[in-house]
Amino acid sequence: MEDLTLKLKPKRILDRSEKVLRNKKILMIKVLWKNSQVKEHTWEKETEMKRKYPELFADSGKKFKFKDEIFFKKGRI
Repeated sequence: MEDLTLKLKPKRILDRSEKVLRNKKILMIKVLWKNSQVKEHTWEKETEMKRKYPELFADSGKKFKFKDEIFFKKGRI
């Protein structure tokens, strides 16, 4: 039987957020997933993504900018 599952790979981090659940902080990242035909994004736990895809974070400062950093550099804050 042929395996027809769609294998997505994380392309880059689009955004970052912090969720608070019962006094526990959870860091979330918005990940752009891609294969040859599909592009989609999802919110994932940062700790799990670092464990599964450490290369995604290897040079993260050059791959994306958070909205707050962009506004601050342009003098909007």
